[in-house]
Amino acid sequence: MTLTEANIVQELEAASQAGDPPADELVSDLIDNKEVDGVNQLFRTINTLKPGMDYSQLPPRLADFMREAEADPPGWTEADAKAAEGFFDEHHGVASMLQGTVGLIGTYLSPTGAYTLRSTGRLGGVEGPGRRLSQSTRLFQGMGDKGAMRDGTLKATVTKVRLVHASVRQLHKKSGEWDYAKWGEPVSQKYTTGATCVFSVQILQAMRHLGINPSDAQRHGFMGAWHYVNHYLGTLERFQLPKDADLVDRMWTKVRDDEWKKTDDGVFMTEQAVKYYRELLMKTPVVTDTFIAMVRQALTDKYADMAGIPRSPLDLFAKPAAAGHGLTGGLGSALSGAVKQTTGIDPYKEALGAGNKVFNAVLEDAATHDKDKQPQMHQEIHDGR
Repeated sequence: MTLTEANIVQELEAASQAGDPPADELVSDLIDNKEVDGVNQLFRTINTLKPGMDYSQLPPRLADFMREAEADPPGWTEADAKAAEGFFDEHHGVASMLQGTVGLIGTYLSPTGAYTLRSTGRLGGVEGPGRRLSQSTRLFQGMGDKGAMRDGTLKATVTKVRLVHASVRQLHKKSGEWDYAKWGEPVSQKYTTGATCVFSVQILQAMRHLGINPSDAQRHGFMGAWHYVNHYLGTLERFQLPKDADLVDRMWTKVRDDEWKKTDDGVFMTEQAVKYYRELLMKTPVVTDTFIAMVRQALTDKYADMAGIPRSPLDLFAKPAAAGHGLTGGLGSALSGAVKQTTGIDPYKEALGAGNKVFNAVLEDAATHDKDKQPQMHQEIHDGR
Protein backbone atom coordinates (compact mmCIF):
# COMPACT_ATOMS: atom_id res chain seq x y z
CA MET A 1 0.00 0.00 0.00
CA THR A 2 1.36 3.43 -0.97
CA LEU A 3 0.97 6.70 0.89
CA THR A 4 -2.46 8.39 0.93
CA GLU A 5 -3.84 11.80 1.85
CA ALA A 6 -5.27 10.28 5.02
CA ASN A 7 -2.05 8.71 6.31
CA ILE A 8 0.78 10.83 4.91
CA VAL A 9 1.43 12.90 8.05
CA GLN A 10 1.56 9.85 10.31
CA GLU A 11 3.51 7.74 7.85
CA LEU A 12 6.14 10.40 7.19
CA GLU A 13 6.84 10.53 10.91
CA ALA A 14 7.41 6.77 10.89
CA ALA A 15 9.52 7.11 7.74
CA SER A 16 11.88 9.50 9.55
CA GLN A 17 13.05 6.55 11.67
CA ALA A 18 13.53 4.19 8.73
CA GLY A 19 16.73 3.63 6.79
CA ASP A 20 17.31 1.01 4.11
CA PRO A 21 18.39 -2.19 5.94
CA PRO A 22 19.58 -4.20 2.89
CA ALA A 23 21.74 -1.34 1.59
CA ASP A 24 22.87 -0.29 5.07
CA GLU A 25 24.02 -3.79 5.97
CA LEU A 26 25.81 -4.16 2.66
CA VAL A 27 27.73 -0.90 2.93
CA SER A 28 28.61 -1.48 6.57
CA ASP A 29 29.95 -4.97 5.80
CA LEU A 30 31.91 -3.84 2.76
CA ILE A 31 33.60 -1.06 4.69
CA ASP A 32 34.16 -2.94 7.95
CA ASN A 33 35.53 -6.02 6.23
CA LYS A 34 37.70 -3.95 3.88
CA GLU A 35 36.22 -5.64 0.83
CA VAL A 36 36.13 -2.15 -0.60
CA ASP A 37 38.82 0.26 0.53
CA GLY A 38 36.78 2.80 2.45
CA VAL A 39 33.88 4.97 1.41
CA ASN A 40 35.60 6.65 -1.51
CA GLN A 41 36.74 3.38 -3.05
CA LEU A 42 33.19 2.12 -2.60
CA PHE A 43 31.92 5.06 -4.60
CA ARG A 44 34.39 4.39 -7.39
CA THR A 45 33.22 0.77 -7.44
CA ILE A 46 29.59 1.90 -7.54
CA ASN A 47 30.43 4.14 -10.50
CA THR A 48 31.45 1.07 -12.54
CA LEU A 49 28.04 -0.57 -12.23
CA LYS A 50 26.24 -0.91 -15.56
CA PRO A 51 22.99 -2.57 -16.63
CA GLY A 52 23.49 -6.19 -17.60
CA MET A 53 27.06 -6.32 -16.31
CA ASP A 54 28.75 -9.46 -15.04
CA TYR A 55 28.36 -9.19 -11.28
CA SER A 56 31.02 -11.84 -10.69
CA GLN A 57 33.66 -9.09 -10.76
CA LEU A 58 32.07 -7.39 -7.74
CA PRO A 59 32.48 -8.28 -4.06
CA PRO A 60 30.00 -11.14 -3.44
CA ARG A 61 27.78 -9.15 -1.07
CA LEU A 62 27.51 -6.31 -3.58
CA ALA A 63 26.75 -8.75 -6.40
CA ASP A 64 23.95 -10.39 -4.38
CA PHE A 65 22.50 -7.00 -3.51
CA MET A 66 22.51 -5.87 -7.13
CA ARG A 67 20.67 -8.99 -8.27
CA GLU A 68 17.97 -8.51 -5.63
CA ALA A 69 17.68 -4.79 -6.41
CA GLU A 70 16.83 -5.41 -10.08
CA ALA A 71 13.16 -6.30 -9.54
CA ASP A 72 10.60 -3.98 -11.13
CA PRO A 73 8.34 -1.85 -8.91
CA PRO A 74 5.20 -3.77 -7.89
CA GLY A 75 2.49 -3.18 -10.46
CA TRP A 76 4.79 -1.45 -12.97
CA THR A 77 3.38 -1.84 -16.48
CA GLU A 78 4.17 -1.09 -20.10
CA ALA A 79 1.52 1.65 -19.92
CA ASP A 80 3.44 3.29 -17.07
CA ALA A 81 6.65 3.32 -19.11
CA LYS A 82 4.85 4.78 -22.14
CA ALA A 83 3.22 7.48 -20.02
CA ALA A 84 6.60 8.51 -18.58
CA GLU A 85 8.12 8.59 -22.06
CA GLY A 86 5.20 10.73 -23.23
CA PHE A 87 6.17 13.40 -20.71
CA PHE A 88 9.87 13.34 -21.54
CA ASP A 89 9.25 13.33 -25.30
CA GLU A 90 8.07 16.93 -24.96
CA HIS A 91 9.50 18.21 -21.67
CA HIS A 92 12.80 16.39 -21.11
CA GLY A 93 15.00 19.47 -21.39
CA VAL A 94 13.04 21.87 -19.22
CA ALA A 95 12.21 19.22 -16.60
CA SER A 96 15.85 18.17 -16.29
CA MET A 97 16.92 21.79 -15.98
CA LEU A 98 14.33 22.59 -13.31
CA GLN A 99 15.10 19.46 -11.33
CA GLY A 100 18.83 20.18 -11.43
CA THR A 101 18.41 23.79 -10.31
CA VAL A 102 15.06 24.70 -8.72
CA GLY A 103 14.52 21.16 -7.39
CA LEU A 104 17.93 20.85 -5.76
CA ILE A 105 17.53 24.24 -4.09
CA GLY A 106 14.11 23.10 -2.89
CA THR A 107 15.69 20.16 -1.08
CA TYR A 108 17.83 22.61 0.92
CA LEU A 109 14.57 23.76 2.55
CA SER A 110 14.41 20.44 4.40
CA PRO A 111 16.32 21.18 7.65
CA THR A 112 17.49 17.58 8.03
CA GLY A 113 18.44 17.32 4.37
CA ALA A 114 20.39 20.58 4.40
CA TYR A 115 22.24 19.58 7.57
CA THR A 116 23.06 16.17 6.13
CA LEU A 117 24.49 17.63 2.92
CA ARG A 118 26.42 20.36 4.69
CA SER A 119 27.96 18.05 7.26
CA THR A 120 29.06 15.30 4.87
CA GLY A 121 31.69 17.07 2.83
CA ARG A 122 30.62 20.68 2.48
CA LEU A 123 29.77 21.93 -0.97
CA GLY A 124 32.53 24.48 -0.46
CA GLY A 125 35.35 21.90 -0.38
CA VAL A 126 38.28 21.75 -2.79
CA GLU A 127 36.05 21.16 -5.78
CA GLY A 128 33.33 23.53 -4.61
CA PRO A 129 29.68 22.47 -5.04
CA GLY A 130 30.21 21.15 -8.53
CA ARG A 131 30.49 17.47 -7.71
CA ARG A 132 27.29 17.24 -5.70
CA LEU A 133 25.30 19.32 -8.15
CA SER A 134 26.73 17.67 -11.24
CA GLN A 135 26.24 14.14 -9.94
CA SER A 136 22.57 14.91 -9.41
CA THR A 137 22.22 16.28 -12.93
CA ARG A 138 23.21 12.90 -14.34
CA LEU A 139 20.18 11.30 -12.71
CA PHE A 140 17.76 14.00 -13.87
CA GLN A 141 19.09 13.99 -17.41
CA GLY A 142 19.17 10.20 -17.50
CA MET A 143 15.53 9.85 -16.49
CA GLY A 144 14.39 11.11 -19.86
CA ASP A 145 16.96 9.36 -22.03
CA LYS A 146 15.37 7.14 -24.65
CA GLY A 147 14.76 3.64 -23.30
CA ALA A 148 16.18 4.42 -19.85
CA MET A 149 13.28 2.73 -18.05
CA ARG A 150 13.43 -0.30 -20.34
CA ASP A 151 17.11 -1.16 -20.81
CA GLY A 152 18.15 -0.97 -17.14
CA THR A 153 20.15 2.25 -17.46
CA LEU A 154 18.01 4.30 -15.07
CA LYS A 155 17.68 1.35 -12.72
CA ALA A 156 21.48 1.10 -12.44
CA THR A 157 21.91 4.85 -11.96
CA VAL A 158 19.34 5.03 -9.16
CA THR A 159 20.78 1.97 -7.42
CA LYS A 160 24.11 3.81 -7.27
CA VAL A 161 22.33 6.71 -5.56
CA ARG A 162 20.73 4.25 -3.14
CA LEU A 163 24.16 2.97 -2.12
CA VAL A 164 25.46 6.53 -1.81
CA HIS A 165 22.63 7.23 0.63
CA ALA A 166 23.58 4.14 2.62
CA SER A 167 27.19 5.34 2.68
CA VAL A 168 26.06 8.68 4.11
CA ARG A 169 24.13 6.89 6.84
CA GLN A 170 27.20 4.83 7.74
CA LEU A 171 29.41 7.93 7.77
CA HIS A 172 27.12 9.56 10.31
CA LYS A 173 26.68 6.40 12.36
CA LYS A 174 30.42 5.86 12.65
CA SER A 175 31.04 9.52 13.55
CA GLY A 176 28.97 9.26 16.73
CA GLU A 177 27.81 12.85 16.18
CA TRP A 178 24.42 12.36 14.59
CA ASP A 179 21.52 13.28 16.91
CA TYR A 180 19.12 10.42 16.22
CA ALA A 181 16.54 11.75 18.70
CA LYS A 182 16.42 15.09 16.89
CA TRP A 183 16.94 14.08 13.27
CA GLY A 184 15.79 10.46 12.98
CA GLU A 185 17.79 8.36 10.53
CA PRO A 186 20.25 10.13 8.22
CA VAL A 187 18.84 10.16 4.68
CA SER A 188 15.74 8.47 6.05
CA GLN A 189 12.87 7.17 3.97
CA LYS A 190 11.06 10.38 4.94
CA TYR A 191 13.82 12.41 3.33
CA THR A 192 13.85 10.39 0.10
CA THR A 193 10.04 10.50 -0.12
CA GLY A 194 10.03 14.25 0.50
CA ALA A 195 12.76 14.77 -2.08
CA THR A 196 10.71 12.74 -4.55
CA CYS A 197 7.80 15.14 -3.99
CA VAL A 198 10.14 18.08 -4.64
CA PHE A 199 11.51 16.59 -7.86
CA SER A 200 8.09 15.54 -9.15
CA VAL A 201 5.02 17.61 -8.25
CA GLN A 202 7.01 20.61 -7.05
CA ILE A 203 8.67 20.68 -10.47
CA LEU A 204 5.27 20.45 -12.13
CA GLN A 205 4.20 23.45 -10.05
CA ALA A 206 7.36 25.29 -11.10
CA MET A 207 6.54 24.59 -14.73
CA ARG A 208 3.07 26.10 -14.25
CA HIS A 209 4.59 29.17 -12.61
CA LEU A 210 6.70 29.59 -15.74
CA GLY A 211 3.76 29.21 -18.09
CA ILE A 212 4.56 25.61 -19.12
CA ASN A 213 1.56 23.31 -18.90
CA PRO A 214 2.00 19.58 -19.60
CA SER A 215 -1.16 17.61 -20.32
CA ASP A 216 -2.78 15.55 -17.58
CA ALA A 217 -1.44 12.37 -19.14
CA GLN A 218 2.06 13.83 -19.25
CA ARG A 219 1.90 14.98 -15.62
CA HIS A 220 0.83 11.51 -14.46
CA GLY A 221 3.60 10.03 -16.61
CA PHE A 222 6.20 12.23 -14.90
CA MET A 223 4.86 11.21 -11.49
CA GLY A 224 5.05 7.59 -12.60
CA ALA A 225 8.71 8.06 -13.53
CA TRP A 226 9.41 9.24 -9.99
CA HIS A 227 7.43 6.32 -8.58
CA TYR A 228 9.85 4.15 -10.55
CA VAL A 229 12.90 6.03 -9.24
CA ASN A 230 11.63 5.98 -5.66
CA HIS A 231 11.37 2.19 -5.82
CA TYR A 232 15.02 1.81 -6.85
CA LEU A 233 16.05 4.19 -4.07
CA GLY A 234 15.04 1.38 -1.72
CA THR A 235 11.76 2.92 -0.59
CA LEU A 236 9.46 0.50 1.19
CA GLU A 237 6.09 0.11 -0.53
CA ARG A 238 4.51 1.51 2.65
CA PHE A 239 6.24 4.86 1.99
CA GLN A 240 5.98 4.81 -1.80
CA LEU A 241 4.19 7.66 -3.57
CA PRO A 242 1.36 6.80 -5.98
CA LYS A 243 1.60 7.49 -9.71
CA ASP A 244 -1.27 10.02 -9.62
CA ALA A 245 0.19 13.54 -9.96
CA ASP A 246 -2.94 15.28 -8.66
CA LEU A 247 -3.06 13.09 -5.55
CA VAL A 248 0.65 13.56 -4.80
CA ASP A 249 0.31 17.31 -5.38
CA ARG A 250 -2.42 17.47 -2.73
CA MET A 251 -0.36 15.33 -0.35
CA TRP A 252 2.75 17.45 -0.81
CA THR A 253 0.84 20.72 -0.43
CA LYS A 254 -0.63 19.35 2.82
CA VAL A 255 2.77 18.67 4.41
CA ARG A 256 5.11 21.12 2.66
CA ASP A 257 4.97 23.96 5.18
CA ASP A 258 5.78 21.51 7.97
CA GLU A 259 8.70 20.10 5.99
CA TRP A 260 10.22 23.28 4.50
CA LYS A 261 11.86 25.77 6.85
CA LYS A 262 14.49 28.48 6.60
CA THR A 263 17.72 27.34 8.27
CA ASP A 264 21.33 28.47 8.33
CA ASP A 265 22.33 25.20 6.67
CA GLY A 266 19.80 25.64 3.88
CA VAL A 267 20.82 29.23 3.21
CA PHE A 268 24.50 28.19 3.22
CA MET A 269 23.82 25.46 0.68
CA THR A 270 21.89 27.86 -1.55
CA GLU A 271 24.67 30.45 -1.36
CA GLN A 272 27.20 27.83 -2.41
CA ALA A 273 25.02 26.72 -5.32
CA VAL A 274 24.43 30.28 -6.55
CA LYS A 275 28.16 31.00 -6.27
CA TYR A 276 28.86 27.89 -8.35
CA TYR A 277 26.36 28.96 -11.02
CA ARG A 278 27.90 32.45 -11.17
CA GLU A 279 31.41 31.03 -11.51
CA LEU A 280 30.30 28.79 -14.37
CA LEU A 281 28.99 31.81 -16.26
CA MET A 282 31.44 34.52 -15.27
CA LYS A 283 31.57 35.86 -18.83
CA THR A 284 27.80 36.29 -19.06
CA PRO A 285 26.57 37.64 -15.69
CA VAL A 286 23.24 38.82 -17.13
CA VAL A 287 22.44 35.17 -17.88
CA THR A 288 22.97 34.28 -14.24
CA ASP A 289 20.81 37.18 -13.06
CA THR A 290 18.04 36.14 -15.41
CA PHE A 291 18.42 32.54 -14.25
CA ILE A 292 18.11 33.56 -10.60
CA ALA A 293 14.97 35.56 -11.39
CA MET A 294 13.59 32.44 -13.08
CA VAL A 295 14.34 30.34 -9.97
CA ARG A 296 12.48 32.83 -7.78
CA GLN A 297 9.48 32.76 -10.12
CA ALA A 298 9.51 28.95 -10.22
CA LEU A 299 9.70 28.57 -6.43
CA THR A 300 7.55 31.66 -5.64
CA ASP A 301 8.86 34.42 -3.41
CA LYS A 302 7.76 32.68 -0.21
CA TYR A 303 10.05 29.71 -0.70
CA ALA A 304 12.78 31.59 -2.60
CA ASP A 305 13.16 33.87 0.43
CA MET A 306 13.34 30.82 2.73
CA ALA A 307 16.11 29.36 0.61
CA GLY A 308 18.03 32.63 0.45
CA ILE A 309 17.71 33.15 -3.30
CA PRO A 310 18.93 36.72 -3.84
CA ARG A 311 16.62 39.36 -5.22
CA SER A 312 17.60 41.41 -8.25
CA PRO A 313 16.38 44.40 -10.31
CA LEU A 314 14.53 41.87 -12.45
CA ASP A 315 12.39 40.93 -9.45
CA LEU A 316 11.73 44.55 -8.50
CA PHE A 317 10.48 45.45 -11.97
CA ALA A 318 8.50 42.23 -12.20
CA LYS A 319 6.26 42.88 -9.22
CA PRO A 320 3.82 45.40 -10.73
CA ALA A 321 3.14 43.09 -13.67
CA ALA A 322 2.95 40.00 -11.47
CA ALA A 323 0.33 41.69 -9.30
CA GLY A 324 -1.82 42.28 -12.34
CA HIS A 325 -1.39 38.92 -14.03
CA GLY A 326 -0.81 36.43 -11.24
CA LEU A 327 1.76 33.65 -11.12
CA THR A 328 -0.23 31.42 -13.43
CA GLY A 329 0.24 33.97 -16.17
CA GLY A 330 3.76 32.63 -16.57
CA LEU A 331 7.11 34.33 -16.65
CA GLY A 332 6.28 36.23 -19.80
CA SER A 333 3.59 38.25 -18.02
CA ALA A 334 5.35 38.44 -14.67
CA LEU A 335 8.59 39.87 -16.08
CA SER A 336 7.07 42.78 -17.91
CA GLY A 337 8.14 45.13 -20.66
CA ALA A 338 9.60 47.40 -17.98
CA VAL A 339 12.28 44.81 -17.39
CA LYS A 340 13.07 44.62 -21.08
CA GLN A 341 13.42 48.38 -21.30
CA THR A 342 15.71 48.48 -18.26
CA THR A 343 17.91 45.46 -18.95
CA GLY A 344 17.70 45.08 -22.70
CA ILE A 345 16.51 41.46 -22.54
CA ASP A 346 13.24 39.79 -23.41
CA PRO A 347 12.40 37.98 -20.14
CA TYR A 348 9.99 35.46 -21.61
CA LYS A 349 12.53 34.15 -24.12
CA GLU A 350 15.62 34.64 -22.02
CA ALA A 351 14.64 33.20 -18.63
CA LEU A 352 14.30 29.57 -19.65
CA GLY A 353 17.19 30.01 -22.03
CA ALA A 354 19.30 31.22 -19.11
CA GLY A 355 18.25 28.19 -17.11
CA ASN A 356 19.29 25.92 -19.95
CA LYS A 357 22.66 27.64 -20.26
CA VAL A 358 23.30 27.15 -16.55
CA PHE A 359 22.17 23.53 -16.67
CA ASN A 360 24.26 22.77 -19.75
CA ALA A 361 27.29 24.26 -18.02
CA VAL A 362 26.63 22.00 -15.02
CA LEU A 363 26.31 19.01 -17.36
CA GLU A 364 29.61 19.86 -18.99
CA ASP A 365 31.19 20.12 -15.55
CA ALA A 366 29.61 16.78 -14.64
CA ALA A 367 31.38 15.07 -17.51
CA THR A 368 34.72 15.52 -15.73
CA HIS A 369 33.68 14.50 -12.23
CA ASP A 370 33.73 10.76 -12.83
CA LYS A 371 37.40 11.05 -13.77
CA ASP A 372 38.73 12.97 -10.76
CA LYS A 373 40.46 11.34 -7.80
CA GLN A 374 39.27 13.75 -5.14
CA PRO A 375 37.19 12.20 -2.33
CA GLN A 376 33.55 11.89 -3.30
CA MET A 377 32.67 11.47 0.36
CA HIS A 378 34.84 12.20 3.35
CA GLN A 379 36.03 9.64 5.87
CA GLU A 380 35.19 12.03 8.70
CA ILE A 381 32.28 14.42 9.09
CA HIS A 382 34.38 17.58 9.40
CA ASP A 383 36.85 16.89 6.62
CA GLY A 384 36.74 20.11 4.58
CA ARG A 385 38.51 18.87 1.46
